[in-house]
Amino acid sequence: MKIPTALAKIDGIDKKILRFLMNDARKPVLEIARSIGISGAAIHQRLRKLEASGVLAGSKFVINPKSLGYTTMAYIGIYLDKAMSNPVAVKQLEKIPEILECHYTTGNWSILIKVLCKDNEHLMQVLNKEIQQIEGVSRTETFISLAQQIDRQISI
Repeated sequence: MKIPTALAKIDGIDKKILRFLMNDARKPVLEIARSIGISGAAIHQRLRKLEASGVLAGSKFVINPKSLGYTTMAYIGIYLDKAMSNPVAVKQLEKIPEILECHYTTGNWSILIKVLCKDNEHLMQVLNKEIQQIEGVSRTETFISLAQQIDRQISI
């Protein structure tokens, strides 16, 4: 994701376009244009501007993991033996496909990761045989998510 050097400037029309796309990224540009009252070309131009400014960071299809048998979501706090271990640990964590997110944090943990597994047994294997085997990892603390109650983007 592009990190802007200055805050992007968006107007009311940009906000309307973004709201339409956040609600349904597959909505046809001409349908958005008709709803807002501007041309399809103007929508395309504004979308290019929003991408160039870093406001839009891409588009993607969202897979329902439960439909593929992935039912256990967990957050794992990772304690490193020393701060210098971070880059090496992150490189190793990147190789584990079950890890969806990795955050460098303040507080007790050095790293917080979000992991998606098929079940608790799968989680235990990932934890014991992969994450805890990484050089520099001194210990972990795992929290299993029972249910995701809020899932949203920033309000525009």
